[in-house]
Amino acid sequence: MTTPPTADNVRAAAARLAGHAHRTPVLTSRRVDEELLTSVFFKCENFQRMGAFKFRGAFNALSRLGDDARRSGVVAYSSGNHAQAVALSARILGMPATIVMPHDAPASKVAATLGYGAEIVRYDRFTEDRAAIGAALAAQRGLTLVPPFDHPDVIAGQGTAALELFEDVGELDALFVCLGGGGLLSGSALAAGLLSPGCRLHGVEPEAGDDGQRSFRSGGIVHIPTPDTIADGAQTQALGELTFPIIRRDVTDVHTVSDAELVDAMRVFASTLKIVVEPTGCLAFAALRRLAPAFRGQRVGVIVSGGNVDLDRYAALLTA
Repeated sequence: MTTPPTADNVRAAAARLAGHAHRTPVLTSRRVDEELLTSVFFKCENFQRMGAFKFRGAFNALSRLGDDARRSGVVAYSSGNHAQAVALSARILGMPATIVMPHDAPASKVAATLGYGAEIVRYDRFTEDRAAIGAALAAQRGLTLVPPFDHPDVIAGQGTAALELFEDVGELDALFVCLGGGGLLSGSALAAGLLSPGCRLHGVEPEAGDDGQRSFRSGGIVHIPTPDTIADGAQTQALGELTFPIIRRDVTDVHTVSDAELVDAMRVFASTLKIVVEPTGCLAFAALRRLAPAFRGQRVGVIVSGGNVDLDRYAALLTA
């Protein structure tokens, strides 16, 4: 049985990532604070290497592999950000990478993954099982499988984003985090336990993919069909065996937001903070905007998970 990650693992991951991952900026906006009557701190992982927080977990996991595993290479499955993160990390560490990506993955994410030197194997996310494809490739080629969220080193690496946020701004009353498979949220919860134990953690997922909320409230992992949402990074079908217990134990609540709310949040990021954020990266802020009256006068963190979006798609969403 895999040992769950701890707060000490997040600390160790931060040391491992030093000099490799960017220490991303924390932005604030007087306009946003005045509108929400809340002090909001945006941890901008859209400025991370390859454009998303996923680099943290991927690099942490790959850097812990032994020489034999590095020579053989790794395989991962992802709609885009974990794909790019594993591909870039593998290039940095000098190992081959194979990535299982859906046919409808954003073209920019596919191009970036190829640009980092990875081999791509395509699949249909609505009819095929990416985990099964990844496991089969690992067995056939002798590769090490690096899943997108349910892995202790991946979770610990993702938690370093929140760790940096708390180090930079101090303790927070609440922290909003996007939720797909739960790697970022569970890692953030471990980091909060270290530096801001009174912080209330809030996970946010798309309305069409409410498996996390249903799992959190029922006490058991709920599986759903692949959700239809513009938040392609959160089109997961279930939380992980490692991520769910941490979320169940440490998270205050899980919320959902509509695709329309994501587009509204994208507009605020573009017009007010002057930054490009992908739909999945808007989940946390979209929820805070709706729930703002409950956080009036508080210090609230928002993790902006990534900014990898095709520009034509981005423009179409903002002008619809």
